[in-house]
Amino acid sequence: MVATASPEFWRGKRVLLTGHTGFKGGWTALWLARMGAHVAGIALPPNTLPSLFEKLGLASLIESHLCDIRDREALARLVRATKPEIVIHMAAQPLVRASYREPVETFATNIMGTAHLLDALRGMAEPRAVVMVTTDKVYHNLERPYPYREDDALGGYDPYSASKGASEIVIASYRDSFLRAEGKAIASARAGNVIGGGDWSGDRLIPDAVRAWLSGKPLEIRRPQAIRPWQHVLEPVNAYLVLAERLWADASLAGAYNIGPHTHESATVRAVIERARAGFPKAEVIYGDGTAGPHEAGWLALETALARTKLDILPRWGIAESVARTMEWYKAEAEGQSALALCDADLAAFTEAA
Repeated sequence: MVATASPEFWRGKRVLLTGHTGFKGGWTALWLARMGAHVAGIALPPNTLPSLFEKLGLASLIESHLCDIRDREALARLVRATKPEIVIHMAAQPLVRASYREPVETFATNIMGTAHLLDALRGMAEPRAVVMVTTDKVYHNLERPYPYREDDALGGYDPYSASKGASEIVIASYRDSFLRAEGKAIASARAGNVIGGGDWSGDRLIPDAVRAWLSGKPLEIRRPQAIRPWQHVLEPVNAYLVLAERLWADASLAGAYNIGPHTHESATVRAVIERARAGFPKAEVIYGDGTAGPHEAGWLALETALARTKLDILPRWGIAESVARTMEWYKAEAEGQSALALCDADLAAFTEAA
């Protein structure tokens, strides 16, 4: 059986979601709201224009609080005030290239922000389940054709990857030192590269492509041969929700989980772009030789057997369908269709696919 988030479980649950103004956070907030959860969001204001948060009208669907997770006292006050039964932590500085420009800020947000949230949970009667979202880039990447497993060494060349690897150590420490004894089940979810409608971030493959092609400009690709575990945004969002449900029922499932496509579905940047440009007949692409810009991993894949066997989480949409749906979303939205209606349609298709 392929696990899908349960409306019956989430209806009426008090959920704290950090990072709700971001791309994945916006999709998560919408899905939770549609299932009847009482969602309180904590995040910085949206940092893109347009933003999915505003396009979806999430301020009217959930309780939204603006707060910097680097502010320990302000964050702790909000966490206590929301009294969550379940926490999903997504707030982060999520971009590799931005981490080269602002390394200290990246470490402060991704490491200390994580510590601030976990510390705020100490001593609270609830929550019962906590899902900490990290990334597939937490591993010490040996640049070899090997899918990383949850017990492989953590590491990180760039500041973003290093900060997320360090945050995994913080998560494990708080779980072992404090939160398990308080009856709180804490898990981290290490998800692969995410695509889907509504991401307008800079330095991301599909948003960069959409911006270039809609404006009639060529897309420049730095590392066309880089391999990543691409997946539609609804895959990890579903996994986070299912993981929270499982933790609620069985605290022994606390730990770390990889979330990604089947290993054979990992693909090069060039392959993804060639699929994406199929819907843009006049799209131009300029492929680089991989030497431009700061270091980025060349080969990255995840072994997801643990999530498959313990949580019943299986990928639903392969790379072809994920890219096609993503590009259809952007084209339809650019032609004037409602982002909310487009997201609802993808949600319906995804849950029906189960």
